[in-house]
Amino acid sequence: MTDMMADRHPTPLILDGNTVELESVLAVAKGHTRVQLSDSSEFRERIAAGPAFLDRLLEEDGVVYGVTTGYGDACTRAVPMAQHAELPRHLYTFHGCGLGEILDVESARAVVLVRLVSLCRGVSGVSVELLERLVWLLEEDVIPVIPSEGSVGASGDLTPLSYLAAVLCGEREVFDRGQRRATAEVFAERGLTPYHLRPKEGLALMNGTAVMTALACLALGRAEQLSRLATRITAMNSWALEGNPYHFDADLFAAKPHVGQQRVAARLHQDLAHSPAQAKDDDTPRNSSRLQDRYSIRCAPHVIGVLEDSLPWLRSFIENELNSANDNPLIDPVAGKVMHGGHFYGGHIAFAMDSLKTLVANIADLLDRQFALLVDTRYNHGLAANLSGATLERAPLNHGYKAVQIGVSAWTAEALKLTMPASVFSRSTECHNQDKVSMGTIAARDALRVLALSEQVVAALLHAACQAVDLRQVLVFSAPDSHTLNSHLPPALADFHRLCRERIDFVEEDRALENDLRYLCAHLADLAEGMYAD
Repeated sequence: MTDMMADRHPTPLILDGNTVELESVLAVAKGHTRVQLSDSSEFRERIAAGPAFLDRLLEEDGVVYGVTTGYGDACTRAVPMAQHAELPRHLYTFHGCGLGEILDVESARAVVLVRLVSLCRGVSGVSVELLERLVWLLEEDVIPVIPSEGSVGASGDLTPLSYLAAVLCGEREVFDRGQRRATAEVFAERGLTPYHLRPKEGLALMNGTAVMTALACLALGRAEQLSRLATRITAMNSWALEGNPYHFDADLFAAKPHVGQQRVAARLHQDLAHSPAQAKDDDTPRNSSRLQDRYSIRCAPHVIGVLEDSLPWLRSFIENELNSANDNPLIDPVAGKVMHGGHFYGGHIAFAMDSLKTLVANIADLLDRQFALLVDTRYNHGLAANLSGATLERAPLNHGYKAVQIGVSAWTAEALKLTMPASVFSRSTECHNQDKVSMGTIAARDALRVLALSEQVVAALLHAACQAVDLRQVLVFSAPDSHTLNSHLPPALADFHRLCRERIDFVEEDRALENDLRYLCAHLADLAEGMYAD
């Protein structure tokens, strides 16, 4: 069993058709939480009623889209009863044309869970056995290999989800506990017979928003983390630049009552506060030698706060989609109805992800501007040029963070370039049946790319902020009459600085920082854990 699966939380996620929170998706995606179907007879009977109702309709020669007809614009073409059983296989087969990068295992696990949550609503006409097979994939860590490209976001994520349907039927490839292998081989080793899709089950698996919604869940989790890290980095940079902490005064922010913005200001104020035990007679906070810092420090709550204020409504869009039945048609066995509609349209996810990538890219831009202040002797209030840690004798040879700043500029520029909204690029496709589409999956992929670039900016700023704090402490120690508002590093920042220094070293002589930056990118979640208790 992979390390990801080895230390799972003992309390499983029980699926019974009720609401699932975004955090549960993240926990299952990371392999920290097991998944089980509810043993409730009410739940299982409700699920079983769907395919039973469809069976009765078929016996009565009822017409159901995608069950007795072709797909898409072929919905007017009747499929003979003798061919009904073959139809689901044709659906996932002709959609097996995905290209682009393969979703990583964490993302693909999220896709499987999100599709499972939707089908557990009980209106998709699928069997309990199909749900159990999806649970089996997660429990055994046998995860479909899913190409990321090929979806226009309506009718849902047809092409990428065809890989999930095909894997259940023993075809294509899986990640078997991290190793890419043929599905048929993996099933044979485990003595598992490939699943035979019932009428409507191929459509139920594929005709939905599971890929874009899964990626959106992952993106929102990372955005929440990025907001906290950007705030802590801003506090470190403010201190290192001898900034004015009164820019984050609670009374000041009471006059502009955006709750998220106020939260960020309060976090900065808390980070820059000194404990009473640390205060000295000559160490009382006083006004800065300059009244106003530059905008990238002074207005940080106003930039980060837009993301903070947006996170709740972005979450509501994503969690509503997560807990929706979003295939077509929907089956209501109680009312005896087959309801044809368009719940596969991913407009809410598209808008949420287009919004998120702009919010996140603005954070990268904010931190990029802070980096420019740190390295430039015109603005860094006495710190070494490019934050070089070299001795005076070695200074001519050393260039500190000069190249890192170039990298930060490149990553920020690319993040900003990707903020063009995907949702406005609807294309009429599939013989004009799908003539208005959401592009939600492209928007979600864009958002994840913007997050990856912005996290690289965060990693670089973390490294540089630690260096700047160390350099400022040396200056404070050597010049006790420094204008620093408080000569001691505040406790919250000291603890965080110590945590970072356990992972990355001070840069005295020039060294290649790639490994340090890659390490930080991979461990941002660890560094952000427990940050801020508001």
